[in-house]
Order: sequence, then C-alpha cells, then structure tokens
Amino acid sequence: MGILKLLLAFAPWLAFLFIAHGSLLRLKIGLVVALALSVVMGVTRLHRGVILWVGLVFFSFGMLIVFVFQDMWTVRHMGVLASGALALGSWLSVVLLRPFTLDYAKEHTDPSLWNDPVFMRTNMLLTSLWAAVFSLNALLAWGKMSQFMLGEVTYEIASYALLVGMAFFTNWYPAHVRRVQARPRP
Repeated sequence: MGILKLLLAFAPWLAFLFIAHGSLLRLKIGLVVALALSVVMGVTRLHRGVILWVGLVFFSFGMLIVFVFQDMWTVRHMGVLASGALALGSWLSVVLLRPFTLDYAKEHTDPSLWNDPVFMRTNMLLTSLWAAVFSLNALLAWGKMSQFMLGEVTYEIASYALLVGMAFFTNWYPAHVRRVQARPRP
C-alpha cells in the first residue's frame, strides 16, 4: 500500500487528529468532518473494511455523546478513546483472521495470490503492528491527558513518530517480502 493510499484510508482519522484539539468547538468540528469524510469515502468506496466501520461507529457515538449529552468525561478522554477504538478494531480483525490491511492489499495484488500463506502472513503482521501502534498511542494519549512524567509535546512527537514510522514500514515491508520471494533459492 502506497503512502498516499494509506493517508487516504486514514483521512477521517487524520482530519480528526488535526482538527479536534484545543477546544470543545474544535472537537465538535473534528467529529463532524471525520464522520462526513467516513460516510463519503464509504459511499464512494474509497474507504472500506474494519477501519471504515470503526470510524463510522466511533464518530457517530462521539457526536451523540459530545453534542447531545455533552459528556465532559468523554471529551477529556477523546484521544484515548480514539486510539483505543482503532486498536480494538485492529486487534479484532487479527483475532478473526481478517486483518484490516487485506482490504487495501487486495487492490494491488493478483487475485491468485489472495489465499497465499505469505500474503496472509504479511497482512497479519502489518495489522498486528498497526494494532500495537494504536495501543501504544492510546497509552500515550492517556499519559498526555494525565500529565504523567512527560510534557504534552513529547507525547505528541512520540505518537506521530509511531504513526509515521508504521506508515513507512507498511509501504516498505510488502515490497521487501516480494523481493525475498523472488530471489533464487540455493
């Protein structure tokens, strides 16, 4: 999966990440934009699978809880909840043996390879690593929220570094596996 395709797949979450901080108004705008992007991308088939459904559920419930109930606990914990939702959806897709990266990998892979053990193993690994990154980001969001040991900027940098690093790994690793598979065996 190319970096641009990966960014597109996570566009609702990235929009939410960049918009929804600093004030209640920005959180509300972030939820509306992220839900609208999720719906449009789902309808146009630009986005699909587990991450789409996690986003639709999360942003819908987020809007309900923030707009209707004005629950300040949810507002305060939104970063933890967002990363936690992504982690839960990712881990669930691993447990169900339907790694979320499959939906995107199949777009660039010959259908004859879709059941290949190497293809499946690659997607299980990538999805597991994404799930670990989302889990770590939930912990980092909790640390930032509770002001545990480090400054806010340090938590932000660590979180972004994990996401960017995983995006580059996701782009690099499948090509690496193909190169290794293409090498002649001694």
